[in-house]
Amino acid sequence: MSAPRTASSARTAKRTRSTSESTVEVEVNLDGTGRSDIATSVPFFDHMLTAFAKHSLTDLTVRATGDTHIDAHHTVEDISIVLGQALREALGDKAGISRYGDALVPLDEALAQAVVDISGRPFLVHDGEPAGFEFHLIGGHFTGSLVRHVFEAITLNAGLTVHVRVLGGRDPHHIAEAEFKAFARAFRQAKSLDPLVEGIPSTKGAL
Repeated sequence: MSAPRTASSARTAKRTRSTSESTVEVEVNLDGTGRSDIATSVPFFDHMLTAFAKHSLTDLTVRATGDTHIDAHHTVEDISIVLGQALREALGDKAGISRYGDALVPLDEALAQAVVDISGRPFLVHDGEPAGFEFHLIGGHFTGSLVRHVFEAITLNAGLTVHVRVLGGRDPHHIAEAEFKAFARAFRQAKSLDPLVEGIPSTKGAL
């Protein structure tokens, strides 16, 4: 059985990725206060990552540049890959975590639900966005289709099972932000340390 996590056990990670399309550096502290220092060169994604940090109580630093003169896609995708890798590293062996989280978050007329299982088994269920959402330019640079793509990349690289559902909404900005905030709140619950949990919260003994 894994030793219980102590207050001095740091759940931090720093990961980088460099390709011909982007250069990304991500630093996370799962036991932070939600502080963030984000500069991705994609303003709306800066806004979403800042919201993720604040509402998940994860300290997050992201520095990224990329070929955004072509499209935001490559840069957003690569940041999400590296963020997922950093989250997985910071979670370590997952001893003592709550493992599951569930959140229902409104933003004006929009309502989104997210459920997170830090399972070690990547799986994403994502539905409910209104027809045409994927084609909408949010902030003039971030297409609605990238919201799902971000969750896919984080889920795969962090080893999470994630369900995200849009239950209502009209404004694309509100819908996207409700999704990110719901994911953040659910992840906050799931990654939290539970004093009643001894070792790995799985009958298999590993996550």
